Amino acid sequence: MTNNYTKIAQVTFVFWVLKIIATTLGETLGDFISMSLNLGYLTGIMITFSALFVILLMQIRADKYYSWLFWLAIIGTTTAGTEISDFMDRSLHLGYIGGSILLSTLLLIALFIWHRIEGNVSVNAISNKRTEIFFWCAVLISNSLGTAFGDYLVDDLGLSYIAGAMATSAIIVVVLALHYFTKINETILFWVAFIFTRPFGATFGDFLTKPLESGGLNLPRDYASIAAVMLFILILYFSENYKKRAVR
Repeated sequence: MTNNYTKIAQVTFVFWVLKIIATTLGETLGDFISMSLNLGYLTGIMITFSALFVILLMQIRADKYYSWLFWLAIIGTTTAGTEISDFMDRSLHLGYIGGSILLSTLLLIALFIWHRIEGNVSVNAISNKRTEIFFWCAVLISNSLGTAFGDYLVDDLGLSYIAGAMATSAIIVVVLALHYFTKINETILFWVAFIFTRPFGATFGDFLTKPLESGGLNLPRDYASIAAVMLFILILYFSENYKKRAVR
């Protein structure tokens, strides 16, 4: 999968690695804000949405691709998505399956409107600010959906955090195989992979921070978030340097 629009990161193996780390960070950071700081989900939404609004405004107004800004926006959507999902599932008492169904419906509506106006929903065809706004709306909803689905796997189906991560990773592997060995539409495969990397990161983030008796490692959420940030920066730094050397 290639990308011709310079403001969207090229979809490569590193893209998916960074996406998974970003979703893990979004889970631990979102839970840190709402739970560890005891601010609640509604306040968490207000905080993360305020930050996300500023970041997306900078991203959309930018005249070219800045890797740090793009990935900051991805992290912002995963963190806000955690708060949205938890607020819907727990504060509004929709439940994980109810939240997953609602968010799935919203995602389909968003993609339908995007396709109806632009003619496609491919990241390779994002060539103007309006299309980019559609992209970020779909990203935010899909990251919220991934959180709800990840919680559904663990809390409703009774899977352990590792089993939940393995189940979603198996779906990602299947999507990867379909990409290389079939002629299924790449845009469909992209969005399926994009959605399911979120519950993988969410369940892995919970595995790091949840209590031992719940099957987690009981790491402090702030420490887990800092570790994810450091790993993310390290991979992004070396990948960007590698691309620069390759161009030379």
